[in-house]
Amino acid sequence: MHNSANTAPHTSLDKPRLRWACRRGMLELDVLFMPFVEDAWDELNDNDKLTFERLLECDDPDLFAWAMGHQKSDDRALQAMMMFIVNRVKV
Repeated sequence: MHNSANTAPHTSLDKPRLRWACRRGMLELDVLFMPFVEDAWDELNDNDKLTFERLLECDDPDLFAWAMGHQKSDDRALQAMMMFIVNRVKV
């Protein structure tokens, strides 16, 4: 598969839909995900964008526990993405 800097990522969500998906039922998650999408999304590679989209499919209580460090995801990629977000946003 050809992947150049000018090629659109093969993710299922465009940025407006992604912003909507980042609106969660918990303020704590909103203040993590919304700034992350605005400030870091365009810098992510395609694989990381797909991982972020998978993260958004997780349940809010799990996301909150991972973000707060109370638990860790069994999925290493999701855990790494959550830690990247937390460190990048620094709420």
